[in-house]
Amino acid sequence: MTVARLVLTDFRNHASATLSPGPGFVLLSGDNGAGKTNILEAVSLLTPGRGLRGAALGEMARSAGPGGFGVAARLAGDADLATGTLATAPERRQVRVNGAPASVNSLSEWLAVLWLTPAMDRLFADSAGNRRRFLDRLTLALEPTHASHAARYEAAMRARNKLLAEPEGADPNWLAALEAGMAEHGHYLSAARSRTVAALGEALLAGGQSDFPRAGLVLEGWLDGDLIGILRSNRGRDAAAGRATAGPHKQDLVVTHVAKGHPASRSSTGEQKALLLGIVLAHAELVASRRGAPPILLLDEVAAHLDPARRAALFARLEGNGQVWMTATEAGLFREIEGGASRFRVANGVVEIG
Repeated sequence: MTVARLVLTDFRNHASATLSPGPGFVLLSGDNGAGKTNILEAVSLLTPGRGLRGAALGEMARSAGPGGFGVAARLAGDADLATGTLATAPERRQVRVNGAPASVNSLSEWLAVLWLTPAMDRLFADSAGNRRRFLDRLTLALEPTHASHAARYEAAMRARNKLLAEPEGADPNWLAALEAGMAEHGHYLSAARSRTVAALGEALLAGGQSDFPRAGLVLEGWLDGDLIGILRSNRGRDAAAGRATAGPHKQDLVVTHVAKGHPASRSSTGEQKALLLGIVLAHAELVASRRGAPPILLLDEVAAHLDPARRAALFARLEGNGQVWMTATEAGLFREIEGGASRFRVANGVVEIG
């Protein structure tokens, strides 16, 4: 799971950029607004989903460009992944694997990518939906079919919501078929999330004392049972609400600060970042043991918010554990990193070695 070559075309503020990083640390420095995070976002698009910003595809094309954008990568082992849009269809994402058209979800078979951004600093105090999406990203790295089940569940749920809103009443047979689809794929979603939470909890416990506080994880909400029956009995309520009011799409990842015995949402901002880092590091090691290679990590402006001791501990923990892309406004924040790191300077959408 290493990007050996990355090419951006009309992506965000990059008219054209090519990077050839090594397998370890990939360090991007430059002023705010230079385009560092845009590079991380491009890497995140090599997996299913809308990337680390969750942005609409139309926002990713360079504003002064012809419309549309391209992100292409050569992986170690000579596999080629590419994704992007055309100017004539700015919201339709296209994917190619080794030159052939492929589905977006098939990208999960090639790469596992995890990220931390400043926007995630308050994840534990944020909405359940954001925590659920975070958990789904962790699950996808362990079980590549998770994206397919999530997409099919969401499609069936949207169709059911639309059908329930029909003024003349819903076709009961069609409604039953959609609810059966939600139950089938919902079972896989919930089971996969449960497995991820259990495995990650064990990994965090096995880590013992570390430089990052240990998080306790619990998956709450609908976990198992007769989802078809629940959906059928909730038809009237769901029709009035305009949405499905029960199911795995309502689950939440509840996180606690184990040492202090209180919810992570009540921890300080610094503690929440440290808890989040601990989860991601433990998960990366879990992925490495399960899939035979660590995931790619994208850490946006993480070093600037850690004290020197914890920053050094983070670098030591990451050393030799896969490809890690990191950004900082000052290259000096990476001074503890020695050896063969790939260093790039980014300025106004231009990327230079150094």
